[in-house]
Amino acid sequence: MMEEVMAAAEIADYLGVSRQRVAVLVERPNFPAPIAHLAVGRIWRTSDIREWAAKRPNRLQEDEKQ
Repeated sequence: MMEEVMAAAEIADYLGVSRQRVAVLVERPNFPAPIAHLAVGRIWRTSDIREWAAKRPNRLQEDEKQ
């Protein structure tokens, strides 16, 4: 079984934020590390992103407004 992965566009859709916001979030030290760097960009485990987002349910949209 293949593991589910996300790129920046999928992360933006999942989190309900802009792609520009994802570009900022992925540089934070507490954001999950990508599992691969491909020609099309970085990819992350979907489970890592879901776990990270679950720890900050309301902060993402608040941060987006700033």
